[in-house]
Amino acid sequence: MPDVPPVQHAVDGLFVVCNGNYLAGNGSLSYYTPSDNSVENNVFERANGMKLGDTAQSMSIDGETGWICVNGSNVVYAIDVNTYKVKGHVTDIASPRNALVVGDHKMYVTALYDNRIAIVDPATYSVTGHIEVPGMDAATGSTEQMVKVGDYVYVNCWSYQKEILKIDTRNDKVVDRIEVGIQPQSIAYDRNNNALWVLCDGGGYATNPIGYEAPSISRINLGTFKVESTIGLAQYSSVSHLRYYNGNLYWLENGVQRMSTNAAEAPAEAFIPTESYSLYALDINPANGDIYVGDAIDWQQAGAVTRYNSSGEKINSFSTGIIPAGFCWKFGK
Repeated sequence: MPDVPPVQHAVDGLFVVCNGNYLAGNGSLSYYTPSDNSVENNVFERANGMKLGDTAQSMSIDGETGWICVNGSNVVYAIDVNTYKVKGHVTDIASPRNALVVGDHKMYVTALYDNRIAIVDPATYSVTGHIEVPGMDAATGSTEQMVKVGDYVYVNCWSYQKEILKIDTRNDKVVDRIEVGIQPQSIAYDRNNNALWVLCDGGGYATNPIGYEAPSISRINLGTFKVESTIGLAQYSSVSHLRYYNGNLYWLENGVQRMSTNAAEAPAEAFIPTESYSLYALDINPANGDIYVGDAIDWQQAGAVTRYNSSGEKINSFSTGIIPAGFCWKFGK
């Protein structure tokens, strides 16, 4: 086995979760430091002597622990965010999508093709129970991203669904649900307006059993848990990765779109246009508004991330693993 260079310990920066190719087991984790424009690829394997797995999906951080959902390998890894070393793992969840620590001894994990959300004890890495989702069967069940506001967690039900769930973390029950557009792909919390913004992809194809319509963005008032407004997007457009920053919404749609939360209609042109057909990840640096866009390129070679300033001007690009699909920020104490 060839010598593997030692991994450099992390400083404040950005984790990039790379899917890898489905069934190839080549998902990976990269780490980028904006202050010196340095990137380290494959840090999980280099730190642990084993591959991350099949279809790495997402990452979240709680304290000094990073939680990485590896969808195709049916595992959630806990790593030390400073050394990338594995601290433990959860294995009793099929197709985990996102993990969110909601209390001192409790974490929720969403899943694809399941009508339940797993409840995990982060200290023991064990599944202690499930949150049943009403009206959803296991074959087409889908829970995706989570946002915690106070005692409640809000969840978008994406694949073959059209609902947002409201879960009370004190009793782990779905206490309300609201219908939005077809296939709510991503959600973003707007603290200034106590609102949850929802990006719906419209179903993606004409024969989708749940329906097919133009994509849309809806605003939910979290005080009333009612849809306050909906803005239609272009028919047949591919949309994903809704983000909120400083009074604006950002998402992928023929480049990067930006829209004020006070807007009455969708923007007429992209904020950051592109000729790429393979943009696959988006995030905003909450410290300075820099925009990060992941590009899968041809879905086979190493991907790339391009960084723009808040005015949409390119700063730099860097290479990652195959199919950069998600970002997770690490900040100092």
